Amino acid sequence: MSSSNLQISTDRAELDVPLVYRFLSEQSTWAVGISRPIVDRAIENSLCFGGYVDGRQVAFARVITDYATFGNLVDMFVVPEHRGRGYAKELLKAVLAHPSLQGLRRLTLATGDAHALYEQFGFKPPLRPESLMERYFPNIYLS
Repeated sequence: MSSSNLQISTDRAELDVPLVYRFLSEQSTWAVGISRPIVDRAIENSLCFGGYVDGRQVAFARVITDYATFGNLVDMFVVPEHRGRGYAKELLKAVLAHPSLQGLRRLTLATGDAHALYEQFGFKPPLRPESLMERYFPNIYLS
């Protein structure tokens, strides 16, 4: 899958895991302080998407899914120096088009600042927010 010069792959062997770890642990707003073993385990147990320009990883997303009924899109990012080029949209298109994610009853995500991006792809606030519950430990990686 590709767009202009962005190549997208779900091959975990191609991932620049140190880059993913550095971004999540140091630059993300949702996983600061996450440990490398946790990142490794998350990648091993998810459908991961890497975005590459000239063979170098510049974007990432992963979906936690049962491949039948439900998926949760998490950890989606484009490294700062490659933002503003449409890569997030291309990555999201690839995620939504992936054959293993077709027919899911629900695909969720949480975002603090990218609502406009996700709304372009049909994501909306929960229809029944009162039905959703969570256990949330926002500073768990800083302990």
